Amino acid sequence: MIGDDKIRHAFENKDWQEIKVTDSWQIFKIMAEFVDGFEKLAKIGPCVSIFGSARTKHDNKYYHLAEQTARLLTERGYGVISGGGPGIMEAANKGAYEAGGKSVGLNIELPFEQFHNKYIDRDKLLEFDYFFIRKVMFMKYSQGYIVLPGGFGTMDESFEAITLIQTGKIARFPIVFVGVEYWKGLFNWIEEKMLNQENNINPDDLNLYRLVDTAEEAAEHIFRFYNKYVLKPNF
Repeated sequence: MIGDDKIRHAFENKDWQEIKVTDSWQIFKIMAEFVDGFEKLAKIGPCVSIFGSARTKHDNKYYHLAEQTARLLTERGYGVISGGGPGIMEAANKGAYEAGGKSVGLNIELPFEQFHNKYIDRDKLLEFDYFFIRKVMFMKYSQGYIVLPGGFGTMDESFEAITLIQTGKIARFPIVFVGVEYWKGLFNWIEEKMLNQENNINPDDLNLYRLVDTAEEAAEHIFRFYNKYVLKPNF
């Protein structure tokens, strides 16, 4: 039996090597990540999450689009949340940081590729071991999603939001995919196969997201959505 003092010490210091993390004891590590995330983000104010590939280079047009989109958002009082890493995530944080807005990074610890970028506000950088906890933070503290070209992780985050809105598990918020050339094949398939051929979704589900080509269009979709409501910080 593991002693209570040892568990308490491990919990307080997040030193999980001190105890054998079995399925049942792992709940404490999960709880610690949730508590840390909620405490740091609870008064973050209205923010928009910007997603995209960690592999996008600085000279890529989508890097510049992410940077420009973040600037437009911060000029209207929104903070920007990214996954905290390089590529599109760095561009989003850079645009917000250089425009004097809130720049939040929800970084994930990976054995390759992921390291936090330098444009995140130091008091708004969080590190996660668990993808599912990180996604909860995106959902809970974002007033909208702007999705630039990315890979499986980008699709996972954006389609989870679409699914939760579709099924009524969370309140609706705007989701914008930027880059018609990149995304059109996927969304044509959704309309042709999922909707028209197989009836696996409803026609109204196509209105859960918007496909645009410019930073101005992406930001304006967020602004128009909240012109219908009184936008309140989430605290």
